[in-house]
Formats: sequence, structure tokens, C-alpha cells
Amino acid sequence: MAKQSSIIVPEGLKRVLLHACCAPCSSAIVEWLLAHEITPVIYYFNPNIYPEAEYLTRKNESKRHAESLGIQWIDDDYSHENWCCAMKGLESEPERGKRCEMCFRYRLLSTAKMAKAQGIEWFATTLASSRWKNLEQINAAGLWAAEQVGGVSFWAQNWRKDGLQERRNELLKAYNFYNQLYCGCEFSMPKA
Repeated sequence: MAKQSSIIVPEGLKRVLLHACCAPCSSAIVEWLLAHEITPVIYYFNPNIYPEAEYLTRKNESKRHAESLGIQWIDDDYSHENWCCAMKGLESEPERGKRCEMCFRYRLLSTAKMAKAQGIEWFATTLASSRWKNLEQINAAGLWAAEQVGGVSFWAQNWRKDGLQERRNELLKAYNFYNQLYCGCEFSMPKA
């Protein structure tokens, strides 16, 4: 008997704007989407990533992955200074705290706006694949963003299940992806 999938696909979903934090996290999700006849458009908007060299490495890996599959890839502004202004006062918050919550809102609001601009009804995020992130915070931020923009819907999904975490690790090796050791912002960097 085939294992029942815990991934619920909204009725009629054929195209999704996928906010991608990095190539390793998006790889298994993109593969799953394509296998289920859902066309992903990858949206790379991660102004939280620091330093800029780290940002560029992750960005180039994401683009390389999308190009290898012939998938549309949208790059957005690296406005780290604007992101820092939005996080003002939250610098000392712990991981999974209010800063992460605000960061998710910041990035997913931009994703919702891009989905609307592209005429894509649904958007999702690879942030929901990270075991280091709070899934409830991510889903709340996505639903909030959809509500703020209107005319788009957030596909709240736990992308850690159904073997996708294991497949991510396999694809990381197969593509020889750069695999970062921290979320991205200077506040999550490992202490020396």
C-alpha cells in the first residue's frame, strides 16, 4: 500500500510562487512540485542574509538550480539596510523569537506582492522546510501577508514531511550545493 501524503494541494493549484531561502531547501520541494504537475516560479528575496558575499553565494546557487531545471527564477532587491531598519529593536531576540517572526512577515509580504504582480494566485515558502524555524510563525506570517495584499493565497505547508528532508540531503550532494551553517542574518551567525 502506498504511503499517504501529508501534503494537501489546494484544488486547482497548477502554479505557485515559491519563496526560496536557498537552493538546498528548495530542491526537494521543487522536485515534489514538478512531480505533481505544479509549476514553481522561484522567488529569491532574502535581504536578511549577511554578509553580502554569503548572500551572493546563496543567490547564485538558487539561480543555478532553477536554470538547471528550466524554471523561472525571479531575483529581488538585496536591501539589507532596509531589512535592518525593519528589525530595529529586535536584534537581541533569540532564534525563533520576535525578530524571526518579523523577518518572516517582511519577506513573505514581499512574496505576496510579487505573486500578485506576476498573476500567480498561490505562494509558498521554503522556510517551512527548515527544522531550525518555527512552522507556526512561518504560516502565520504567510497568512498575514496574503491578507495584507489581497487577491493571493498562502499555501501553508510543512515541507519537512513525506521524506522531503531526506531528499533535500540527497539533492544537496547530487548538485554539490553550497550548504550554509546558519540561517542568514548576522544575529544567527555562529559565534567564533
